[in-house]
Amino acid sequence: MKIVFLDAATVGDTSLAPIERLGDLVCWPTSTPEEARERVGDCEVLIVNKVKVDKGLLAAAPKLRLICEAATGVNNIDLEACAQREIPVRNVAGYSTDSVVQETFMHILNLMGNGPYFDHAVKSGAYSRGGIFTDVSKPFLEITGKTLGIIGMGTIGSKVAKVGEAFGMKVIYFSTSGTSHCKEYPSVPLDRLMAESDVVSVHAPFNARTSGLVGERELRLMKPTAFIINMGRGGIVDEQALARVIDEGIIGGAGLDVYVTEPLPADHPLLHTCHPEKLSLTPHTAWASVEARIRLVDAIAGNISKGF
Repeated sequence: MKIVFLDAATVGDTSLAPIERLGDLVCWPTSTPEEARERVGDCEVLIVNKVKVDKGLLAAAPKLRLICEAATGVNNIDLEACAQREIPVRNVAGYSTDSVVQETFMHILNLMGNGPYFDHAVKSGAYSRGGIFTDVSKPFLEITGKTLGIIGMGTIGSKVAKVGEAFGMKVIYFSTSGTSHCKEYPSVPLDRLMAESDVVSVHAPFNARTSGLVGERELRLMKPTAFIINMGRGGIVDEQALARVIDEGIIGGAGLDVYVTEPLPADHPLLHTCHPEKLSLTPHTAWASVEARIRLVDAIAGNISKGF
């Protein structure tokens, strides 16, 4: 069985042995659309993460019998075209929950605690030259007693809520689906969540309901000391508007792991704000702990083992 992974670089140095045991695995670090079509001619099982699977790619793969998405979202795959060819598409869900929750609080704690500033104060020698035992020049906030507003109370959002509670936070949420299925915490309108929260944490999928959900109007409802964290998808929070409210001091800061365009363009406004210290930015890594990537590979192998 010929298995082709078109963008294997996305899982880093994680061992692919569980997949290799199932057939003849060929890995390409990355693939342009043209390269992808050239590489699937004799492919029976296709693995992709962000490579687009469209009618052109399917036409170039006459032997294709199964597509495995190396992620949860399958918006890069033309599902209708796959159905017409009777090619099953299998994704992986739940593998990155703990990883995303951990990185969510890494951003929150860095922003509220001014972690990067104090780290630099010591390493730069400023603390050594300071003359007193402490540095209270840049105050930080306690997380206990603050309100955590979660946008999207799914599996990840629910676990973020539990961790927030463990820190002593009050939790409220906004349901992007409109169902408000979670009864453990108050479900509130979006405007109220934006106005009352000390931390707004986004954990929603990108779809017609969430596209542009948090725009400039919503950001300007926030407290001047509040922070917004986006761990969902780029496009849920208006990045241009976010850069403006950061520059104007409307909010306390923001932590982002996802962006509309990835990688983030060098001329992006978020990279050129007047207050870079108010931003905590990571390169779409929240999903990718060592353990999460191992779980992902194991789950892909399981999806292949199910057969066609």
